[in-house]
Amino acid sequence: MISDLFLQELKLNNDIEQVVSSYVQLRRRGRVATGLCPFHSEKSPSFTVYPDNQSFYCFGCGAGGDVITFIRRIENLEYVEAVKFLAERAGMELPQDAQEDGASRMKMRVFELNRTLARFYHECLKQPQGRGGLEYLHGRGLTNRTITRFGLGFAPDSWDTAYRFLKGKGFSEEEMLAAAVVARGRRGGCYDQFRNRVIFPIIDLRGNVIGFGGRVMGDAKGPKYLNSADTPVFKKSRNLFALNFAKASKQKGLLLCEGYMDVIAVHQAGFDHAVATLGTALTSEQARLIAQYTDTVALAYDSDGPGQAATRRAIGLLSQAGVKVRVLTITGAKDPDEFIKKFGAERFGLLIDGAANATEFEIAKLRQKYDLDTADGKVAFLREFVQLMCGVPNAVEQDVYIAKTAAELQVDKAAVQAQMAYEQKKQARKQKQRDARELKVYSEVKPANSSGGVDVQRSRNIKYALAEDKLLGILLKNPDYYPHIASRIRLEDFVTDRNREIARVLFERLEAGQAIELGLLSGALSMEQMGVVSELLNSISGMMFGMEDADAYIDVILSYKEKKSQDEVAAMTDDDLKAYIASLASKKLGGQ
Repeated sequence: MISDLFLQELKLNNDIEQVVSSYVQLRRRGRVATGLCPFHSEKSPSFTVYPDNQSFYCFGCGAGGDVITFIRRIENLEYVEAVKFLAERAGMELPQDAQEDGASRMKMRVFELNRTLARFYHECLKQPQGRGGLEYLHGRGLTNRTITRFGLGFAPDSWDTAYRFLKGKGFSEEEMLAAAVVARGRRGGCYDQFRNRVIFPIIDLRGNVIGFGGRVMGDAKGPKYLNSADTPVFKKSRNLFALNFAKASKQKGLLLCEGYMDVIAVHQAGFDHAVATLGTALTSEQARLIAQYTDTVALAYDSDGPGQAATRRAIGLLSQAGVKVRVLTITGAKDPDEFIKKFGAERFGLLIDGAANATEFEIAKLRQKYDLDTADGKVAFLREFVQLMCGVPNAVEQDVYIAKTAAELQVDKAAVQAQMAYEQKKQARKQKQRDARELKVYSEVKPANSSGGVDVQRSRNIKYALAEDKLLGILLKNPDYYPHIASRIRLEDFVTDRNREIARVLFERLEAGQAIELGLLSGALSMEQMGVVSELLNSISGMMFGMEDADAYIDVILSYKEKKSQDEVAAMTDDDLKAYIASLASKKLGGQ
């Protein structure tokens, strides 16, 4: 166990506002700081940091907690790993008695396994068995220096070469399966996932090998590119290839490419700010990750149909994350790798400098979609053009594009503006309806967690759930009330499972004479529960409560036991029913 004393010192040396500011652009609003939530997509800030109690909470998705919880979420770490992360940040040494849990130990073993296997694959590339892979990479124009820099390797054309190698290094089948480098066969044995493939190690921001990508050689069966499945250390949707290099680049922004080879070729040409997704289209998590490192991205996707579709998707996701987007127009080549080979690095640099912004790219695509020499084509184009302009937040930028487009199409600018005003009103009505629906979901009946679902048990017992919320909030602010509260209410008296579990942790710590400050609870509560506690604590910020307030909420909770369902009432005998009605009447007369 990690002592409370160490955790308190850790929090003092890791101010939550400073830590969060390295990931999220915050703006001070009085005693709090707000920004766009890094855990879900949003356009209006709902993420709030409370420096006074060193907590955070998102009113959109329910994520919340202390600085440890934040690091766990943003870095995808287990509890002890997050404590280590913050200790290293503060120059503190983790106590020797801080025990890692099973999940943390497995993650450390998977990291070690991946690093060992990456070195093995790299050595295989240099051996006769890897000649085909090396010739492929040289044929794609990569130098030995680049191959070494990216740690490229080769998986031999064998069913169990990696399996036997890892076994010899002391790794178990369980660890290999967890790392997704082997799979279980129908007969119970294990076989290598990567066979006869050039290997691209995927490295995270801390230098750990977290997964692999493999490009098949020749006409072998299977997908052209095979990527590691999600593992305890690897989530495809949350990582980017070569970000470990690009984050230290002196060049402005990031260059987002489609695949491994494009990124490596672009780096070799001198553009070391290139990154790529990992076998999937850009995700909202990756867009938010990009936003942590830059506010500008140039898209260098392939010039074919799928590449252009991916470009449009990326524009939307990056814009939502607050990232400015420019788009390279790659002509005369299908991708950056081919362009550099045909025209050279200098021309590619000019291509980056001359990249159009996202609005210009979308307008150009609309022009290609319609015949602007016909009246019908102009009307259809302008209908979509107006919708596009409604999404441009800058009024000056809107006016420039409307004036330019109206002049080019010989259409009255006022008519376009009138149509745009109509479209904006329509969109505002739709947004109001969406907000109303979201408000209904994220009202008092929502669980304060990041799952986004509705807690049915809570919604059916909202009166009692709200009383539990207030009672727990009072206890968090007034731990000295515990003896009295515990004398009146037991854990089994709590109506909702959510609050009962939180009460159990608070009661156990207080019974043991331990503090229940938010910063000391993250080792005992899940990240979702930390979100609940953060919401409860901040919902009563600045409010004072006496013992009588606690008693009032306890009375409400205990009254649940006296509540009878329709089925229970129907099953009563005549005598029981009369007694039940009499008890209700006496309570009503008594003002209860």
